[in-house]
Amino acid sequence: MATSTSITTTYAGEFAGKYVKASLLSAPTIAQGLIEVKPNVKYKSVLKRFATGDLLANGSCDFTDTSSVTLTERILEPKNLQVNLKLCKADFQSDWEAEQMGFSAHDQLPPTFADFLIAHLAEKIAAENEVSIWRGVDGAGKFDGFATLLAADAALPTAQEVAGTTVTAANVIAELGKIVDAIPATLYGRDDLYIYVSQNIFKAYVRALGGFGANGLGANGSDGKGTQWYAMGNELMFDGVKLVMVQGLAANTAIATYKENLYFGTGLISDHNEVKVIDMADIDGSQNVRFVMRLTGGVQYSIVEDIVTYGITNSAND
Repeated sequence: MATSTSITTTYAGEFAGKYVKASLLSAPTIAQGLIEVKPNVKYKSVLKRFATGDLLANGSCDFTDTSSVTLTERILEPKNLQVNLKLCKADFQSDWEAEQMGFSAHDQLPPTFADFLIAHLAEKIAAENEVSIWRGVDGAGKFDGFATLLAADAALPTAQEVAGTTVTAANVIAELGKIVDAIPATLYGRDDLYIYVSQNIFKAYVRALGGFGANGLGANGSDGKGTQWYAMGNELMFDGVKLVMVQGLAANTAIATYKENLYFGTGLISDHNEVKVIDMADIDGSQNVRFVMRLTGGVQYSIVEDIVTYGITNSAND
């Protein structure tokens, strides 16, 4: 049982980074290593793009430029975010005390009530961050996600903007085929090439491979196991390309590109990081606890010509 309920705790600067990290990097996309992470962006990070024409030319005795070099850049600028909550510690204290007594499936028990609250809220923050990464729209507590950025980028080749539809087990093979067909030849075959799909597309593909339908893989499905063929966590492929589910994408949408083209930026080691758990008992006599967290986050891609979108309307090219 707890011997004290005084939980006023303050973490700032670099020390707060471990709690901010738990909140931000626990988002499934980041935790699974599906995109690149720039962890120490205090203000802005410039993503350089180096492009050339054909490099080889016929040999000669003179020095003659054989190609042009074009340098362009995109800016990754994490947005300042914060969490301000007021909670009644009585609502959470019994759960924390139960964990201290050992009635828990967690691998590591929080040693203090403050750590329990931080861990509890970090999980919720990570879920919100997952949505922002893929389809967030800049506003209260959100930053523009990949789908939002791509929908406004006129440089995205129109041949790589695949129109979407409602995806089911009956049409998922055909729809995923459209995405693969739109992937540039220079990208197909890369080890880090992914088709990032919404949950409903992923479920439709799993069901189609389970068989028992005109568009399934034979009567008994993959490995002859029917609908029991798939165990969550196993890697799926489609036409030689890794296919992964990202919870943050809206239904019936997908993005295909390579991992090193997508970036999440944050200032994990920043003086602006702050985590506070303030017990209000000694201030106003209440059972309330105030939780404060300040952090940064944002996404950006490097080369838009190396991206294929599905079901994402590009207003810049309409």
